[in-house]
Amino acid sequence: MTELSFQNTSVAFAHKSDAELFKARMLFKSFNYPALLAYGPAMAKVAVGLGLKFTIKRTIFDQFCGGESIYECDRTIQSLSKSGIGTILDYSVEGEESESTFEMTSAEILKTIVRAKGNKDIPFSVFKTTGIMSSEALEAASLAIERNEIKDISVVENYLTANSKSDWQKGFYRFMTLCNSAAECEVHIFVDAEETWLQPAIDLMATHAMEQLNTAKAWIFNTLQMYRYDRLVYLQNQVAENKCKYGYKLVRGAYMEKERARAVKLGYQDPIQPTKEATDRDYDLAVQLCFENHSSVSVCIATHNENSSMLGANLLSKQGLANGDMKVSFSQLLGMSDHISFNLSNSGYRVSKYVPYGPVLAVIPYLTRRAQENSGMAGQMGRELALIESEIKRRKR
Repeated sequence: MTELSFQNTSVAFAHKSDAELFKARMLFKSFNYPALLAYGPAMAKVAVGLGLKFTIKRTIFDQFCGGESIYECDRTIQSLSKSGIGTILDYSVEGEESESTFEMTSAEILKTIVRAKGNKDIPFSVFKTTGIMSSEALEAASLAIERNEIKDISVVENYLTANSKSDWQKGFYRFMTLCNSAAECEVHIFVDAEETWLQPAIDLMATHAMEQLNTAKAWIFNTLQMYRYDRLVYLQNQVAENKCKYGYKLVRGAYMEKERARAVKLGYQDPIQPTKEATDRDYDLAVQLCFENHSSVSVCIATHNENSSMLGANLLSKQGLANGDMKVSFSQLLGMSDHISFNLSNSGYRVSKYVPYGPVLAVIPYLTRRAQENSGMAGQMGRELALIESEIKRRKR
């Protein structure tokens, strides 16, 4: 265990060989070419169709994904475990919306829960509600919840059409099946956040699951996107109710362009914070609020932001809590911000990596977003490259 510093590249990249570092450098440099990002998904599909899947698996897939199946993720799980970092198995297939797809996805997520049961190397499971439930039903339910200020989940279906009601019932059943299974297996599970027009229904389901299952410990975690101007107040109000043990995964957000475009098109208030500074402020205030309510709140500080990560580490010390306190964890995506993840773990903090998996062709939409986020995120690509370059130079000395 050493003093925490996010500039320590020898710790950040100790798990990577020279060859792996050079490959990562080439990959992040490629994100600087807009044409490659624009045509990359189509090119990837053609490559897979021509039997050249290995070219995708050995490059961007290998950087950001654990494998095509849970079994293939074992190598990544063991590699991360050697550095004290946990794995979050994230089934990242984004198929078409159909009952068969929802059932298949739900069954796969159940497998991740079973795989995590009693396994210290897999501290969390995760799912997206749109992977197990019709987005149309979610949107209809969310609209009804907001318009009628619904707090009791049992009455939601009374405000839905026959088709939406049926889809809602089936989706809600799958949602609670996953949450119940996680609690029974004593596995912490994240409910990922989604678009604002779907989130009220997701929030209500997650809150219901927390109040039902988080009686002694937080097994169910809802995700809050702090780039929304209303999330800090939402968190404050919920914690004040003190109805259960709460679990929250704090992120900045992933749908900003889509959110703003829809707000302009439909003429309603932009749900996104006016500035990045406002997002950073609310994120850090949310972290502090969770620490202030440590007795009833468990928190995952899921961010690639160095300042917020350091804030979490400092608050643990300020509150007199151990670095490895069971109610506080940090998380980043596989293949990104290793300087945060590995240095936190090296200093004794609880850290996990999101490890996406699924068939190469089906995961291409996810990989495309990862590449686009790296190219568009302010300073992200440059920071990753600079750190890799720094470690390559250090090794040459």
